[in-house]
Amino acid sequence: MAAAHTLKAKHRRSALRTLAFLSPWLTGFAVFFAYPMISTVYFSFMHYDGFRPPAWSGTRNWTYVFAHYPFFWPALRNTLWLVVIMVTLRVLFGLGIGLLITKIKTGTGIFRTLFYLPYLAPPVAATMAFAFLLNPGTGPVNSILERAGVPAPGWFDDPDWSKPALTLMFLWGVGDLMVVFMAALLDVPKEQYEAAELDGASAWQRFRYVTLPAISPIIMFAVVTGVIAAMQCYTQPLVAGKVASGVIQGAGTMFEPGYPEHSTLTLPQLVYNLGFQRFDYGSACVVALVLFALSMAFTALLMRRRGGLIQAGD
Repeated sequence: MAAAHTLKAKHRRSALRTLAFLSPWLTGFAVFFAYPMISTVYFSFMHYDGFRPPAWSGTRNWTYVFAHYPFFWPALRNTLWLVVIMVTLRVLFGLGIGLLITKIKTGTGIFRTLFYLPYLAPPVAATMAFAFLLNPGTGPVNSILERAGVPAPGWFDDPDWSKPALTLMFLWGVGDLMVVFMAALLDVPKEQYEAAELDGASAWQRFRYVTLPAISPIIMFAVVTGVIAAMQCYTQPLVAGKVASGVIQGAGTMFEPGYPEHSTLTLPQLVYNLGFQRFDYGSACVVALVLFALSMAFTALLMRRRGGLIQAGD
């Protein structure tokens, strides 16, 4: 009995020691994730304006967002467009620049710096600069295109070109992915390239059967982080719409995001618009939960497909 009691006490001390080491993470998880998540789910079923106590409203907020709120579906389509198109192009562009710089013999540091510097630009300043460059009437980009005889797009003033314009801006700041891919490419063993070259493999075959399998975890990392960032895209579309619309927002005015014609509207903008401009916290929580569910679904799908993303010999 004494031995059993001693063993139980030892296990108890070990469990307490483990909890003590885990307590910083557990505290952060409870304060910054569990409590906000539970509160968001709770308020999504409440009518709450931030001034009066919450009142139970059942699924009224969910019905309003999905069936009656006119901006939800355009924002959802725009967000998914950014996830599919923008993330794909950023990964391909970052990988391409990384491959190009690793092949350059001289001036690597200069090119690496030039491609990385745009990533350091503040989002608001970079967006305003792009809105000026792509201005349909006075921007230098359209002036050059018109002199070359190329039809000049409307960019941020055209609903068909606003998201491609945003994508161009995000491609301009692809320096973060370039650095990550460069590190992965330089880490591929040179012996594998030499063995493939001795076997008569072409440049494309070496890239397909040696490079891609070696950097596939990095590609997965870039895709997952890119999807999460695209789901949280808020500042750049909002600033681009404000600058392109020419609306000066002052005291007592409220700017409806999404200019032109809701083409730059994203789900994070709806969360802010509903919660902090219209004081409809219940509906804002519904949109936030949809955004969270989509992020988790995309991430889970990508992680599940990780093993079959890139396979040598396909």
